Order: sequence, then C-alpha cells, then structure tokens
Amino acid sequence: MEANGLDNKPGLEGDTDVQFLLQGGDLLKVRSSSWKKSRYFKLQDDCKTMWRESKRIFKRHRTFSIDDIAAVRRGRQTEGLKKYTEQQEESCCFSIVFKVPGKNLDLIASSEDETKQWVSSLRKMIDSRNNLNQQQKSEHWIFSCMSKADKNKDDKLSMSEVKKFMRLINIDVEDSYADMLFEKCDKSKSGFLAGKEIQHFYDLLTYREEIDVIYQEYAKSAGVMSPEDLVEFLMKEQRGKATLEDANKIIDKFEPDEKAKAKNVLSKDGFLIYLRHPDALIMDPEHKEVYQDMSRPLNHYFISSSHNTYLMEDQLKGPSSTEAYVRALVKGCRCVELDCWDGSDNEPEIYHGYTLTSKILFKDAIKAIKEFAFKTSEYPVILSLENHCSVEQQKVMAQHLSSILGSALVTSPLGDGMPTDFPSPEEMKRKFLIKAKRLNKLEAVFASEATEIDDAEVTEEDESDDDEEPEEEEKRKKKKKLKLAKELSDMVIYCKSVHFHGFDDAKKNLSFYEMSSFKEKKAVALAEETANAYIRHNADKLSRVYPAGSRADSSNYNPVPLWNAGCQIVALNFQTSCPDMDLNQGRFLANGKSGYILKPTYMRSTATDFDPITLTRGDWLRHKTLHVMVISAQQLPKVNNKSSSIVDPLVKVEVYGAPADVAVKETSTVENNGFNPAWNENFQFDIYVPDLALVRFLVQDHDSTSDNEFVAQYTLPFNSLKMGYRHVPLLNKNGDVVPAAALFVHIMVVDAE
Repeated sequence: MEANGLDNKPGLEGDTDVQFLLQGGDLLKVRSSSWKKSRYFKLQDDCKTMWRESKRIFKRHRTFSIDDIAAVRRGRQTEGLKKYTEQQEESCCFSIVFKVPGKNLDLIASSEDETKQWVSSLRKMIDSRNNLNQQQKSEHWIFSCMSKADKNKDDKLSMSEVKKFMRLINIDVEDSYADMLFEKCDKSKSGFLAGKEIQHFYDLLTYREEIDVIYQEYAKSAGVMSPEDLVEFLMKEQRGKATLEDANKIIDKFEPDEKAKAKNVLSKDGFLIYLRHPDALIMDPEHKEVYQDMSRPLNHYFISSSHNTYLMEDQLKGPSSTEAYVRALVKGCRCVELDCWDGSDNEPEIYHGYTLTSKILFKDAIKAIKEFAFKTSEYPVILSLENHCSVEQQKVMAQHLSSILGSALVTSPLGDGMPTDFPSPEEMKRKFLIKAKRLNKLEAVFASEATEIDDAEVTEEDESDDDEEPEEEEKRKKKKKLKLAKELSDMVIYCKSVHFHGFDDAKKNLSFYEMSSFKEKKAVALAEETANAYIRHNADKLSRVYPAGSRADSSNYNPVPLWNAGCQIVALNFQTSCPDMDLNQGRFLANGKSGYILKPTYMRSTATDFDPITLTRGDWLRHKTLHVMVISAQQLPKVNNKSSSIVDPLVKVEVYGAPADVAVKETSTVENNGFNPAWNENFQFDIYVPDLALVRFLVQDHDSTSDNEFVAQYTLPFNSLKMGYRHVPLLNKNGDVVPAAALFVHIMVVDAE
C-alpha cells in the first residue's frame, strides 16, 4: 500500500468529473416555496466528503460523506421539488437522497448542462466508492481517521495526535502501549511520525495474527503460497471444488506485488485481499443471483412484503411520502400497501385513516411505484389496496392505474379461458397485480352469459380495527358496506380479498385466487395451533399477514413462525429498523434479492404432513450440526460519534427457523477495542430443518448497567452459508453495509450422527 503521508485518494486524480466536484459551485437549495437559498457545494480533498457552506452562525460548514448517499435523482422526483418548483424548472432540478430516511437535499442548478454534470459526477463518485475492495475501504477509513487526528495538517502525527487517532478508530489503549508503538515507529527520534514511519505504524496496527497463522499453515513453498498450496487451502478449509486453473486466476486477480505475481505465488497480502473479496465472503456467491426455479405458481413463493408502505415513521403522526414506496421497492419489496381515501378536487389520497399522518396523492404514489418497481427485481409487484373511497373516486383510481401503468397492469387472466392456478413470477416479469375487493367471482366473466352482479356492495375489511374479541363476527355483520366501482373491481384478477371463515370453508367455497388477510395475532394463533392446516391452505392459496393496529409506533413482529406456516405475504413496516426487519432482509438476501423465495417442496403440496412444531419424520428432517468459530472483528463502527466512546464488543450467533432450531450463543466481551477485537470462541448448533433456518450474527456493545447496544449485524439463510474461513460483512440499523467493518469466522456444517 502506498501511503504518502496521510494522503489516500481512491485513484481518481485527473478525472474531469472529480475535478468538477473538487472545484464545486453554487446551487439553489430548496426547502419550501419561499425558502430557496444559494449554497456553495464542493468535494473535499479526501474524495469522499462533500462540503457545503451554511449561512447559519453556528453551522458555517456542513459536511456529508459520499458513502451516506443512497441515490442522486435528476428532475423533480422528490415531493419537495414537485411541490415547491415549477414544471419549467424540471431540467435544472436534482436531488441527493440519503440512506437515512427523510434527509433529502433538493437542489436547482443554473442550467440543464450543469445539472447533468453534477448528477453524473456525483454518481461516478458513489460508484467509485462502491467499487473499492474491502482492503481499500479499510485503508481509506483508517487514513481519513488519521487526517482527522492530524490537527495542524502538517502530514505528521505527534504523540497526542496518535492517541486521538486510536480513539477515532475505536480503540482505547493503555498510555504505555501507545508510547511503545510510537517509539517503535519513530525511527528518526523526532517526536513525530511521518512518511514511512506512518506506513510502519499502519502495518503494526493492522497486523492480523489469525491470518498469519492460516497463511503459514498452507504457504509450504519457501514461505509463500504456490497454486498447489492454494488449491489445498480451498479444498481442505473452504470445502470448495478447486483446480490449479482456479488458483492461477486468483493469484492473477488478487496478488498486489508484481514480483510475486511474476513468480505465480500468492503473498500474505494477496491472500487477505482474496479472503475479503465479495465472492469469498460467508454468503454463497451463486445465491447472489436468481438461482431458484421461477416458473412455479406465485403462491409457491415467500414474497417480500410491506405494511403501511406510504409511511416514513410511525402511524399516528408520521409523514406519508412517495419516497417511502421508492425505499421499499429498491430494497426488493414486491407487495406494497396503499390506504386510499377520498381527497379534494376529486383526487384520491393515501394516508393512515383517522390519524394525523400527512397525505400524498394516489396518482403520485402510482407514478413513483411505476418508476422504481423494477430497479432491484424484475419480478411482479402486488399493489395491496385498502379502499375507503367513494365510487366516484374509485373510478379515478382505476383511471390512474390504467393510464400510468398501461400494459404492465394485469387486467385479465393470462392465456385463454378461466385459469385454474396462479401464473409464475417468470410469466409475470415487470407486471403489476392488484389485490383488492371484487364484486363477483372471476368465473362469472367466463360464464356462457355473464351473470349480472346482484349486489354492488362488499363488506369493508378495515385493517385499522384490531379487535380480536369473540363478538368479532357480530361486529363484522354490522360493518358498513362499501360500494365498489366496477372499473376498479374488474382490475382484480389473481388477488381477490375475501374474509377468512376457517380452513374447511376456504377449501370448499373459495377459488384459488381468493385470498385472506390475517391480523398478526390471529395468524400467530393459527401458526401455533394448526400449523399443518395452514401450510396446506397456503399450498393452494395466498395469505397476507399484517401487524396489529395497536402497533402505533410501527413496530414489527417476528415473521419466522408465519413463514414456517407457509404464509407468503408476511407484511412488515419497512420504515422501522429492528431485528424483525433484519430477518426479512436476510430471508430475501438470496435468489438475487428478487423478493421471491421458493418454498421447500414439502410446503407446496396440499397433502403435506409437514408440521414445523411437531416435526414428525419426513423430507424436511435433515439434521445438521453447525460449528461456528467467532475469531475476530475488524473496524467496528462506534455506537455514538464522541471520540471518547469506545465499544466493548461481544458477538451473538442466533439461529431462527423451526422452533427446534431456535438458539442463541454469545461470546465473552472484549473491552475497549472495536478496531481489532479477537475472541476465538467455538459454538455448536443442531439444525433439523435447514430449508427454513436463518443465521444472524449480531455485534453488541456490552453495557453492565443497561441493555447492550446494537453495533451491527448480518443475517443470511442457513442454506446460503459457505464453509471455511469467511469474513462476514456487517450492516447498520438501516440494513446498509458498514464500509470497512467485518467479522471473521470459521464455519463447518456436517451431517449429524
């Protein structure tokens, strides 16, 4: 690694886009119709931080990291720009959308060309940051901390600056240890570290003994790894198929030292760079693509689903926003909810009824959904309509759906004649399905003479009413009738909402496309008491589960028991960061983040005997033993940004799945070290139903007086684990990757005796 003093840019010097950003310029920042002010924006010399001038006395300079940007969108795409700018300004508008919800920067440049330049330059910077390998990210992070510690910017580090730097990188050491490190590196005895001394200090600090031990064991060719040595490591430790050709490719791709590359050997640096490459991490790289059969009927899949999708925060007074739909869809969500109410000017609105949440126009939500639906996944999106509108405004809804979504909206069954089963995700690529009430059965459309609709009313299913009392039937009978517009009703093809009156009734009286929504409490009771009947029901029909209305804070429930019961549409509040959302992200991490995961064979048959609770003998029982060694962690983030706060990390390894598989094991705590803590602790788990199991690695900051604090986590399906020595990427509360951080573990899965 070349370290010239403290300068460490991602190799972008001389690039015209980078030069443009380094020079910077004035942009109009938009906050409201009356608040539009000129601000100067520029990229700082570290090539990873944007600086903006603020006119507020105490906040003269604000900065944000390129790593914090989720997207740069050209045009009037955010609500702010739609509301506070005119159509003719479209070509000069753009927005910087941050990973943390609700923090957009809406901006106007002076010309269309300048707008294009800002957008393309910022996108290039984001891409270049994303394309750095783990090793580079790690180096950049350390060097940016070094330049923060270098108070007087003289490219040297004094003793006090070294101590400040250690705290910045999340490590608190005894003064004597810091002194010893400093003296070891201060070869010139000048009382400062500069140039090569800083390089030496960096090398000592980032030395990883565990990598050294593994490397030495396999580097049998004069202390370095030959292609043969590498093949032995890949087959013996990583349990993969490997040939000499594979080993040669790895050396060619990852060896940084040209001399070693010429000799066709892998140095220790090259070995570590390889181990930190995405394809060598804990998740099976084949599962990062769509690898499952996508030609099965839609109800054979678990479907990533959101509840109250329009909300950015809680469901009592939080803001509604089209941005919330964009965020859910970009995360791979394939079923979004729209609560529709009559609005002014005959334009239906979306908000949480009978609460103080803000409102958005139905048509704006549909436009945002159309634009972002297929950015992450090409598979179908279900629009779950919670309809409270008058017949007049329902007609407007139907008109918007038809004109905005066009041919992508499914308005008649695929093929000729009455369907007998769901189409597959493959057949429905880039299509939208409406889930809502329908006036009659689909069969009526195909009857010899289309029967007249006797009753243009259906019972309204109101999800905000969350009573689970025995008198619910009585209440339901008294519930107000909802008149349906034929235009909207006719758009409901494969997802007709109906009430649930028990599994027997559903089997006898409901067609395959008639589906029920279950309140969380009711669904959990069915999953606990009659799991097998629920699984059989879901082998034929779709089920949607949604959080209790009493969850005013938009909290979530554990989705795992409901997936275990075969429920496909387990809807969660995507706007809320919590362990339940981590599990959802983990479940849908595989299969190319397509939002569809094929259920195991034994959950797709209406005659199955599978019951996740009693676990009688069957195909599902494939008892495995999972051995996990938690070895070390690198560059954990701080829990708060005070330079004096250092984490005391511990790691929990959690297994979720069939009740017999649920388990948690935890390491001891390493005090005062979030930079390179080491544990070397072994755990063992029994996994009986591998297909349903998820493994979660949770890093916490130990606190003796209160609950441990969340540091980072990573969840993945048990079947996507790779064996051997693996780095585990770490995600923050919002599910975004923490750039330089990782856990290092050893994984072994064996058939149980």
